[in-house]
Amino acid sequence: MSDQRPGDAMPIPHAGPPPRPRVLAIANQKGGVGKTTTAINLGTALAATGEEVLVIDLDPQGNASTGLGIDHKSREVSTYDVLAGGATLREIVRPTAVPRLAIAPSTLDLAGLELEIGQERDRSFRLREAITALNADPTEPPYTYVLVDCPPSLNLLTINAMAAADAILVPLQCEFFALEGLSQLLKTVEQVRSALNPALTIHGIVLTMYDARNNLSGQVVEDVRAFMGEKVYDTVIPRNVRVSEAPSYGKPVLVYDLKCAGSEAYLRLATEVIQREKALVRPLAG
Repeated sequence: MSDQRPGDAMPIPHAGPPPRPRVLAIANQKGGVGKTTTAINLGTALAATGEEVLVIDLDPQGNASTGLGIDHKSREVSTYDVLAGGATLREIVRPTAVPRLAIAPSTLDLAGLELEIGQERDRSFRLREAITALNADPTEPPYTYVLVDCPPSLNLLTINAMAAADAILVPLQCEFFALEGLSQLLKTVEQVRSALNPALTIHGIVLTMYDARNNLSGQVVEDVRAFMGEKVYDTVIPRNVRVSEAPSYGKPVLVYDLKCAGSEAYLRLATEVIQREKALVRPLAG
């Protein structure tokens, strides 16, 4: 006799090959620009719209995992195990307090991964292969978005993220050297596109830590928009105390304080991302 009770949700098997999620790598080789904050809160906002979202923590520091409430001591398997070939993504995924948002946590073991697999022929494609297999189980709900939180360097981990991604979302702090760092990142994107992932695009650039009281912030916004044009999102993420506080409570700011300026900005950013996704994906589908 079946244990299924009336009203229980039945898994819906996929028809044909498993659907592939849209993969966005959140990357900038500079630290402290808002990559992890963007990954956590954009993921939360997308999940709130009904998307099934997975955040992949590819930073050995593991801040995205901590910011979504995953304690260090409980990370028995992590993205290190996936890239080293010891586990699948589905095996390491952890649910979060946010409905439809999951996290693939990281540990410090990731820091030594390049030494371990640096000579392997498929070293740049380990994450791509793992994501390809992610939705293969027809009894599991398929993820529709994967957001990869990259480390603050252009190393093998970031290359894996770019090789696996459909597009790159670049958080850019409103500071003096913003454009200089952006130029280095764009060169790396071009190299990855030519050698590893011809379909890779820049999804957009989000300006973070904007301070309206600071003339420099305004000048950086003008300069980046002049340099990158429509690639820059309209939404600008302000400096906000609540955004800074939220990770210490293991929560996205959208859960910690929905009404603060930072939360409202990330909701607007999610709307822009979805709009750009429609423009990017629909022509391909048609």
